[in-house]
Amino acid sequence: MILQGTETLTSFIHILSESLLTPVVILLVISIVIVILSFGGLINEYISRKPIKSKDLENLIRRVSFSTNVNQMKEEIKSSDLFDYQKEILTRIADNHDIGPDARKALAGELISAEETRLIKKTNKTDILVRVGPSLGLLGTLIPLGPGLAALGTGDIATLAESLTIAFDTTVTGLTVGALAFLISKYKKQWYESELIDVETVAEAELETINKW
Repeated sequence: MILQGTETLTSFIHILSESLLTPVVILLVISIVIVILSFGGLINEYISRKPIKSKDLENLIRRVSFSTNVNQMKEEIKSSDLFDYQKEILTRIADNHDIGPDARKALAGELISAEETRLIKKTNKTDILVRVGPSLGLLGTLIPLGPGLAALGTGDIATLAESLTIAFDTTVTGLTVGALAFLISKYKKQWYESELIDVETVAEAELETINKW
């Protein structure tokens, strides 16, 4: 009775694992499409983005620090080579020059934190694929091996060859997804981290200058 129950459970697990192959392959196809589109977006962003140079950032900080009023400060920010979202944060800080210094500093921190959260979300897909891609590849490797080994036992070389082909293809696809997703996330996070540091630096100059007025 126990043996029969075990065989039933084993048969159920076997059927379940084999039924997972199609969803795994579909998810791998979706993943490779997403990562290819994301990689294209990375290249496009790399070509189009023009981050502010170190010397220009230094000059901007000096101009902001020597501003005598809010309008002048906002004009210096507007005419800089910062990205639009960076200018928006710094402009909003300048617009709130009339509140208390502690509240102004807290507002600046909140604006920068909110932007950091927004930028992190832009890498969520590839961050997930870094782990999911290889996992799907591993599943796609192991699932066909069961029927393949069974076919080997009966001398069915054609079925074995087909199973091994599926196993190798899914492995390569899963590893490719994971590798590309890692590169995309890595470079984007480096860019965004550098941009946020620029914003924080100029914001500090803004706050210090406003406190002097």
